[in-house]
Amino acid sequence: KKRKLMKISWYGQSCFKIKCKNIEIVIDPYDKNLGLKLPKIKADLALVNHDHYDHNNTKELSGNPIIINSPGEYEIKETFIYGQEAYHDNNKGSKLGVITMYLIDDEKVRLAHLSDLGQKELSDKQLDFLDSIDVLLIPIGGKYTLSAPEAVSLIKEIEPRIVIPMHYKISGLKEDLAGVDEFIKEIGLVPEKTTELKVEQNKLPGGDIKLVILEQSH
Repeated sequence: KKRKLMKISWYGQSCFKIKCKNIEIVIDPYDKNLGLKLPKIKADLALVNHDHYDHNNTKELSGNPIIINSPGEYEIKETFIYGQEAYHDNNKGSKLGVITMYLIDDEKVRLAHLSDLGQKELSDKQLDFLDSIDVLLIPIGGKYTLSAPEAVSLIKEIEPRIVIPMHYKISGLKEDLAGVDEFIKEIGLVPEKTTELKVEQNKLPGGDIKLVILEQSH
C-alpha cells in the first residue's frame, strides 16, 4: 500500500508546489518582473490568492491547470480546497485589497497558505478556518505583509505543527523585504532546511512546532 505523502516545494516569494495523492497544485506563480525566474512547472490545479503580478502568472504553468482564485469550497480528485477572505494590509484592505487564504486538505494532512496576509489580528471566523492546521505557510518579510514579530504572534494563536516561512528577501528578488534570519531569531526554533518537505500524517511532530526553511527550487 502506498504511503500517503504530501510533498511541498517552494519556488520563492509565495509560490509553492503541493503534490497530493492524485493532484499537483501550484500556488501563487509569479511574473519575471519580480526578479526571479519561474521554472516550467506542471500543475493540475492553480490557486491564486490575489491579482498581483507576483501571484497570478498562471499562464506560465504547463498542464492546462484548473484555476481557483476566490473564496469557496472545492473538491478536485479527492482533495478538498477551501478559500477564506482576508486582508492584504492592516486597514481592512483599504490600501492593498483583499486576498484569499487557502486550506488544502488531502488524506488527513491540512495545509494552509496565508498568501500576502497583512492583517495582524484575525477574526474568530478566520481563526476557525485555520483550526487544526498541520502545515502553515506564512509570509514574514514585512512591508506588504506580516513582519517577523507579527507572524510569530499569529503562529502562536494558530498552533500549527509545522511552519514554513515565505515572502521574504532572497537572492534576485527586486522587492525590498526582510530576510528570514530575523524570523528564525524571533520564533526561537532551530530550523530544518530542505529542498522538498515530505509530510506524512502519522509522522507529524507532536509537542513543539517544527520550523522548516525550504530552499528555493529551480
